[in-house]
Amino acid sequence: MFNGNRVLMNTNVKYLGMSLKSPIIAGSCGLTANIDNLCKLEAAGAGAVVLKSIFEEQIIYDIKRNTHIFAPVDNYGVSYEYIAQHVADDSMAKHFDLIREAKRKLSIPVIGSINCYSYENWLTYTKHFEDAGCDAIELNMSILPYETSLSADDVERTFNNIIQTIKKSVAIPVSVKVGSYFTDMAKFMQQLSWSGIQGITIFNKTLQVDIDVEAEELRNADSLSAPEELYNTLRWTALLSRKLRCDLSATTGVSNSDDVVKLLLAGANTVQVASSLYRNGVDYMRQLNEGMQAWMQRKGYNSIDQFRGKLAVSPVEKASLVMRSQFMRYFADIK
Repeated sequence: MFNGNRVLMNTNVKYLGMSLKSPIIAGSCGLTANIDNLCKLEAAGAGAVVLKSIFEEQIIYDIKRNTHIFAPVDNYGVSYEYIAQHVADDSMAKHFDLIREAKRKLSIPVIGSINCYSYENWLTYTKHFEDAGCDAIELNMSILPYETSLSADDVERTFNNIIQTIKKSVAIPVSVKVGSYFTDMAKFMQQLSWSGIQGITIFNKTLQVDIDVEAEELRNADSLSAPEELYNTLRWTALLSRKLRCDLSATTGVSNSDDVVKLLLAGANTVQVASSLYRNGVDYMRQLNEGMQAWMQRKGYNSIDQFRGKLAVSPVEKASLVMRSQFMRYFADIK
């Protein structure tokens, strides 16, 4: 926040039906997995925090690791189901303990994040997160088209089935975090916004793959987002923000306060940051907020609503024509 002669801007926003003191949210990552960081993020001005995702695969791994059940299940007879459920409950309890502690110590909204692959666990985990006290849920739905047997219709049907089941089962706001792997991005995002969810987050960061040419094997690439990744997020934020019937949160490629301002101008309700916090520390949240407020003061804006969406594509505009106009304007300047 500002001190001295600087005027405090009104940075309050509404997101998923909740009141936030800042549009800048700490996105789901390892930094949001412990209470000390969560408290520091709130003190630095975060409008909300999205807790580190609970991954169904991690629960399955914990079952195998803690029970040493890497051998066939048949070796353990009927006791396996009991043991596995006990270990799963214990593993998930750590996540729920963090939620309860965060709700006791924080005054900002606490948003749970879930990433599953089996249909039934989307519902099970979501109910548990609601019961533990989460203010909202972000469904991290990373369904990638890696299989040749998987069609676009299959992916969209899976999204809709999961969303409709969860919406009927929980009372807290539900948002969906998606990737950019859709053949009909604009149409499907609009359809998702009509499904009754309260928000869409674009985009989740997928695993990047590299190759070690000496070892001749696949390996993971840098998992942090790069500044140039902002442009794809920025484009789709501008295209979608005024065409959705739900809130839009933008993330991936956000490096500084100018990036935050750009996404707000494009129409994002909130901006989520993670990689920049890894690079600069959790207190960097303070610099992001101060930089945003300094820009607002310089431009004469007293609130976020005065400029949010100023550069978004309007609902009556043909998005393809707007993008082509930008394309032609750029190339017309080439000598």
